[in-house]
Amino acid sequence: MPPTRRTARQTDLLERLVVLVIAEGFAAFTLDDLAERLHCSKTTLYQLARSKHGLAREAVKHYFRNATSAVEKQVADAAAPAQRVVVYLTAVAEQLRPLSRQFLDDMADLDVTREVYEANTRRAADRIRELITEGVAAGAFRPVHAAFVGEAAAATMQAIQQGEVGHRTGLSDSQAYGELASLIVHAVAP
Repeated sequence: MPPTRRTARQTDLLERLVVLVIAEGFAAFTLDDLAERLHCSKTTLYQLARSKHGLAREAVKHYFRNATSAVEKQVADAAAPAQRVVVYLTAVAEQLRPLSRQFLDDMADLDVTREVYEANTRRAADRIRELITEGVAAGAFRPVHAAFVGEAAAATMQAIQQGEVGHRTGLSDSQAYGELASLIVHAVAP
């Protein structure tokens, strides 16, 4: 679905909302709190979405749309198949680094934002599958089941983003993504 057309003022407000919620989460905020923190009226917020949950969904969609674009720009600059996988996962880690644990927890707890998050994770799995398929076709990787590698990567990415990997291993999200990239590249090496 294409992004909603917004005025420059609405886009600015949405971007400020994203900055606020990725730092502090969104579950504890009321619409009054958001209006006060963003220096706008509730009517102005309602122009972005009809409810607090709708605002959270719009903020999550906006964040991931921008993050995906930034990741793909970095991947486009990488030539070698193994480098593209590493760049992809490293760029994903960079985009997730500013997300507070509260934001990630709130996003996982609310149906409408969890759906956006899960769709984004599915797209990431598809992208890993594409990168692996390209590498196999180029002879840079051994013949592997690319869809399986994508699914394994997605499951690991989800565990990283939910804090499970960090809790069990002591790795930061960024370090965990680096390990995932290394694991995948070495697993598919000829």
